[in-house]
Amino acid sequence: MRSSYRHTKITFTLGPATCEPDVLEEVIRSGADVCRLNMAHANHDWVRTMVTRVREAGEKVGRDIPIMMDVKGPEIRTGAREEPLPLKTGDIIDLIVDPAAPVQDNVPVVPVNYPLLVRDVPQGGVVLVDNGLIQLRVTQKSADRLRCQVEQPGMLGSRRHINLPGVRVALPSLTDKDRADVRCGVECGIDFFALSFVREAGDIEILRSFLSELGSRARIIAKIEDQSAIQNLKGIIDAADALMVARGDLGIEVPYETLPIIQKNAIQLARNAWKPVIVATHMLESMIENPVPTRAEVTDVSNAVLELTDSVMLSGETTTGKHPITCINVMDRIATRMESTLPIGFNDPVRPKLDASLGANAHTVYDVAKTKMLHAAAGLALDLENAAVVVFTRNGDFPRVLSASRPYNCPIFAFTEDPVVLRRMRLCWGVVPFLVNFEDKSLDTIAHAIAALKREHWVGYGDHLIIVTNAIVDGQIVDSVHLHRVE
Repeated sequence: MRSSYRHTKITFTLGPATCEPDVLEEVIRSGADVCRLNMAHANHDWVRTMVTRVREAGEKVGRDIPIMMDVKGPEIRTGAREEPLPLKTGDIIDLIVDPAAPVQDNVPVVPVNYPLLVRDVPQGGVVLVDNGLIQLRVTQKSADRLRCQVEQPGMLGSRRHINLPGVRVALPSLTDKDRADVRCGVECGIDFFALSFVREAGDIEILRSFLSELGSRARIIAKIEDQSAIQNLKGIIDAADALMVARGDLGIEVPYETLPIIQKNAIQLARNAWKPVIVATHMLESMIENPVPTRAEVTDVSNAVLELTDSVMLSGETTTGKHPITCINVMDRIATRMESTLPIGFNDPVRPKLDASLGANAHTVYDVAKTKMLHAAAGLALDLENAAVVVFTRNGDFPRVLSASRPYNCPIFAFTEDPVVLRRMRLCWGVVPFLVNFEDKSLDTIAHAIAALKREHWVGYGDHLIIVTNAIVDGQIVDSVHLHRVE
């Protein structure tokens, strides 16, 4: 049995620093598991070109990785400015929704693109500009403006992002731009769509309905970025296929000291529902410029790994950073080292629920029985020396459930005949996916799978494989577990 491998997956964001074919090949060869396209900075021609490049690079390297399209979602911004506006503590400015609104009392005006700004933000409320670098306090409201006092100074540039902590904004979950982007992504065969600023489960259903109309099999990742999402987190997780803790906007929208608690709880809730979870934003931010991480960044990545997230994500580090390959290597080193400290066994929040009831995601006794069968298979692999679970799947469900239980030091080898399912499984903690043709006789399929594992040096003579598969007997699907010793 191969002595060790990294369970925690690495998601990287594609950009100028990584988009050339030779660099992409090196990124995938270095261990990147998921590729993210950020539609806040992309057009459709670029998407088509990049999807082709990622697929070609994966084929050359021999690791076909999934592509995630991160749709921009609704956003509030200030208007365009020719020159930055310097703001000092105590300065007064007016936020207006009608660019033609007149100047009053010689107070500078700043247009905002959210028509309901005046209605939704209360007097005394906070307006955060440019990712929280500038903080304004609403001191007065009138029919067409919010008069604000500067509490945290800065230079207000053109089209700066605005956050309204505690305010439920009346913006569509999918904008016209998002729909056009998703349509392009479906045409290109995107594997995951990450929906920004999800506020409730209904936002996910809107995107799912649109994907259904387009005939897409893509999965939906809900990005958690504001207080509404935290309040509705369980419903959002149930509606989505995966979760992303997007700590950039989230860290602005909530008190920053609560962010680690939210991250930990979100990971646990996602695993309870057997859904993959990604921790994102500022993980190795200093490495955009520097070749080594800060000690705080090492600890941040380590904590995410020890909290058993499925994936850690790189953003600016691999889009415009100077050291994209080094960043992936650093992530790999940290994750591998931290995982080596985990004890042999399970860290499974679902098993106690299954013993007491139908469980977080099981709706019938049969579902519970199948889940217990998977746990029993993993438990047997953990009890044996040099053992792994081998799973055969058509939709990725069995590996996903096994992954959620986090069986430490137990490889999960997942075989499928569907390339889309193979790519999808690369997001799941601990799952190593393979492509195999499903033969009419299940024993033939198993033999081909074991041969592939031996050929790629994942297993060797004397290793034990706990094989989970199913077969059709008299028109019914029969699930089974086999114990196999590699010869």
